[in-house]
Amino acid sequence: MAFWLIIIVLLAGAAALLVVPAMRQGKQGAATSRDALNKALYQDRLHELEQDEAQGVVAERPVLVKELQQNLLNDIPGQQDVQTKPITRWALVPGVLLLVVVTLGFYLKTGGLAQVMDWQQVQAQMPELRARVANERAQPLSMEEIARLGLGLRTALQQDDRNINDWMMLGRVGMALNNATTATQAFAHAYQLDPNNLEVRLGYAEVLTRSNDPEDNKQATQMLRKMIADDHTNLRVLSLLAFNAFEQGDFKQAIGAWQVMLKLLPDNDQRTEVLKRSIAQAKSQAGEETVKLNVNVTLSPEATNALPQQGTLVISVTDGANPVPVAVKQLPLSRFPLSFSLDDSNAMMPERLLSALHQVKVRVRISHDGLATPQAGDWFGESELQNFSGKEQVSVQINKQVP
Repeated sequence: MAFWLIIIVLLAGAAALLVVPAMRQGKQGAATSRDALNKALYQDRLHELEQDEAQGVVAERPVLVKELQQNLLNDIPGQQDVQTKPITRWALVPGVLLLVVVTLGFYLKTGGLAQVMDWQQVQAQMPELRARVANERAQPLSMEEIARLGLGLRTALQQDDRNINDWMMLGRVGMALNNATTATQAFAHAYQLDPNNLEVRLGYAEVLTRSNDPEDNKQATQMLRKMIADDHTNLRVLSLLAFNAFEQGDFKQAIGAWQVMLKLLPDNDQRTEVLKRSIAQAKSQAGEETVKLNVNVTLSPEATNALPQQGTLVISVTDGANPVPVAVKQLPLSRFPLSFSLDDSNAMMPERLLSALHQVKVRVRISHDGLATPQAGDWFGESELQNFSGKEQVSVQINKQVP
């Protein structure tokens, strides 16, 4: 209301600047004519001449009077001045209306009224959004609703910047929206307010582990190690420590954290297999992986005669049930027989590792253009489905041709 009152007062002042001068002109009536002014001056001058003659200052008064009359005649205009009609009050109404319309139009175009109305709507929705966030059974917020929640939280924090829960919630909103700046700044502010709060420390450490800044990653490592020293059974801290170490290339620390988590998890926990695959992948990255699949490839006489001068050897490994390869490797075409090995570093996805397979089927194809999709005329060979424990050797003969 205060804003709109100010707008009304300003418009009234601008309209007054337009109306008042014209109103004053109307009250004054027609301007004094030139003849009337000359006549008044003539009478004043005659009166002065009479006074001067009476005092003996002027001796030739008739001559001066005649000269004054001649000047009066010379100053008479050739035609009468046109009388201008004063402006009426109603003639000013269109100008005032135009002023109001143009002013309001510019405000509606550039003043951000739509944004203000959206902000007011968000303020009205904040209790409902907070309730849905707190209720695990409530319908999850959409991305638009999460953005609205973030706007409402920033508004609330303008009034109470020591509300730790709101700072943490704003940090989680930033993470959900992939806004690293908002998330980091929000959790950093909460951490400054209460550095001993475990939830604040965990949230801040998680944000720092996701950062692309190496300094943030180092700070996260220091925070997580302190938390592990306080409680070495906290699975969330161990998970963050392992993830952060893996991303920084510290595979030994990542493996150690995941192995501790395996010991802490109950039997038949679904996270066990994920941890085992993560450990295997970290070992593979560190060069400690012992699970390897050795493959020997030979050519049939027909394939030998049709061997191209250049090409690529494409090797894929499946579990025999799912046609999507678990591991893939490409080698330049060379002499046969050929021997090589595959391990978890050749995995297509970190969720599906070669070391997790119990049976394997190997397919070897000679590609002319190096494409992953088989082309007509490509020679290939497949092994039988056989058990795999991590040390087996598979033999494949290339003896078939893609139709």
